[in-house]
Order: sequence, then structure tokens, then C-alpha cells
Amino acid sequence: MHIGLIGGIGVSATVAYYKRLTAACPQGLELTIVHADVTTLIAHTKADNRAAQADIYSALIDRLRAAGAECAAITSLGGHFCFAETEERASLPLISGIAPLDAHFTAIGLKTVGLLGTETVMRSKLYGQLVETEALLPEEAAAVGQAYFDIAGAGQCSPDEAAYFHAQGQKMIDRGAQAIVLAGTDLGLAFDGTDLGYPVIDALDVHVEVLAAHATGTRN
Repeated sequence: MHIGLIGGIGVSATVAYYKRLTAACPQGLELTIVHADVTTLIAHTKADNRAAQADIYSALIDRLRAAGAECAAITSLGGHFCFAETEERASLPLISGIAPLDAHFTAIGLKTVGLLGTETVMRSKLYGQLVETEALLPEEAAAVGQAYFDIAGAGQCSPDEAAYFHAQGQKMIDRGAQAIVLAGTDLGLAFDGTDLGYPVIDALDVHVEVLAAHATGTRN
């Protein structure tokens, strides 16, 4: 299956999707990426302007369809805030990065996870899609959410910024989380290549696994 990605939200996450999808599909991959604007997404997310962002996504999905894509995915968990509105407008099936997470946590035996990402993602506990899993969020959720927007918009993360996210994760572990979920697809900027002494699950990897299954025809 030809996969279409709405990328650019942010660029580092798009690169991670591309690298991990190609690694997961060594026999070949049909893939088209269109570029959205992360600054616009951040503004619409903060204003909860779902219709405007869904219109942008819809136009991009039309371009993916014209290029031959058979499904589409949004490369930002925060960018899923208007998933339902986008699905109504979309000319291709949308493959959610949120929907598979609860089942994934259950499958690996997790009952309680800590979330890092946008404030909306954290406070909504992955948009209410955690049924079997309890979610903790940082006590400084607003500040963490803004810090996430800062690195996503910049496409880079300083050592001090990374240390801030690491500490927020540790605080949730201390409060009972069994693992920290990177519920923001740009958080690899802060966590990739680190060993913090606690389990970290990158939601991007779960999404990529689902997309790879579609791409290779192994999806049940």
C-alpha cells in the first residue's frame, strides 16, 4: 500500500517517520510526504481551531491522493486534535497514531503511564482514547506543553531543554508511572540515544509499526 504522510509538523518528526518506515519495510516502500507548517499547526492547536486545521489537512490529503497514496497519516500526535474533523473531509483513509496506543500498552503489561507532549494531549489523556491504561501527566503540564511547542517549532532541543523533559519524566515515574510515553512526535529530540534508568515508549514507533503493516500488506 502506498503511504501518504502529512509532514513538517515538525521536520524532525517527519525525518524520524521516514527513517523508521524505511527500516521497517526493507523490501521496499511506496511513500509520499507533503509538507505542512508547524507554526500554523501550533497556533490552531492553541486556539482549538479544528475546522481551519482540518481544511489544511484535507487539501494536503488531496495532494497525497493525486500522487497515488492510498492512505494518509498525520505525523504529529498533537496534530490529531482535529482528527475527527479531518476524517470527515479526507479523500483518503486516515491511519491514527492515537488509536493503537491503549492496546499496545496493554499488550506489554503496562497499567499506568506518564505522558509528555502538548498540553492538550496530556490533559485529554490522549484524547480520551485510553480505556485500559491509567495516565499520569506532569504537575507542570502547561509549562511542559509550551516547552514541547518550543522544541517542535525550532526543530532542535538544547541540553537544558532535554534535561527538563527528563526530569519531568522522572517525577511521573516517582508518582507511580511504569513508563514514560513520548506522546509528542518531536520528543525524540530530547530522548533519542539516552538511558535515563526508566522505560520510555515513543508513540511514533507504535504509529510506524501500524503504517508499516499497511505498507507491507501484513495488517490484520
